[in-house]
Amino acid sequence: MEFIPAPSPNFDDRPTGTPIDILLLHYTGMPTGAAAVARLCDPDAKVSAHYTVDEDGTVFAHVPEERRAWHAGVSWWGGERNVNARSIGIEIVNPGHEFGYRSFPDMQIEAVIGLSQEVVQRRKIPAARVLGHSDVAPARKLDPGELFPWGELALAGVGLWPQTRKHRLNIPFEAGLRAFGYGLPPDVNVPVSTVIEAFQRHFRPARIDGRCDAECEAILAALLQEIDIRAN
Repeated sequence: MEFIPAPSPNFDDRPTGTPIDILLLHYTGMPTGAAAVARLCDPDAKVSAHYTVDEDGTVFAHVPEERRAWHAGVSWWGGERNVNARSIGIEIVNPGHEFGYRSFPDMQIEAVIGLSQEVVQRRKIPAARVLGHSDVAPARKLDPGELFPWGELALAGVGLWPQTRKHRLNIPFEAGLRAFGYGLPPDVNVPVSTVIEAFQRHFRPARIDGRCDAECEAILAALLQEIDIRAN
């Protein structure tokens, strides 16, 4: 895949021995793609990502994958608080909920899929660790949001998507969320309903209400079973 170099000074070294095993997807949440790229390259902003994908499919490269970009912020996944240390961050140009959230163009999603496929294959990132910013920081973030086509990515081999809703969850829902990787009290200071909203935003975007229901339980059961299948 071809990249346009747009180097960012906002990075540092990854901790020695830390695996790169998370692909974290964001939306830029700014009025224009140009403004987003400029901010990611601004030393005063102290934020960055490894890549940005514009709406026309153009991919900008900001930080070498071997280095730690600053994109996750205060976050948690599977017991890890320093998500930046073990993740590759991709920003996807979209105004976001603050500036007019809209669907992602086909050309953009094609580029996101192509880039993500390369990253997960190169880094051997498990499907269950292809995440959205809202998954790891549900109290602060909504991106990439309920319009992002997670199912399309999963069909292309990037991430998980529930293929059935007929499974039964044999553990409490909160325990299932924790087993999947979500942070819950007392590990993180986030209301359980907010974590459920993040789960719904990723895996059941048709209704985001922060309430556990039978459909959410079936989706989570299917996801946990898929993890078990892939591990064996």
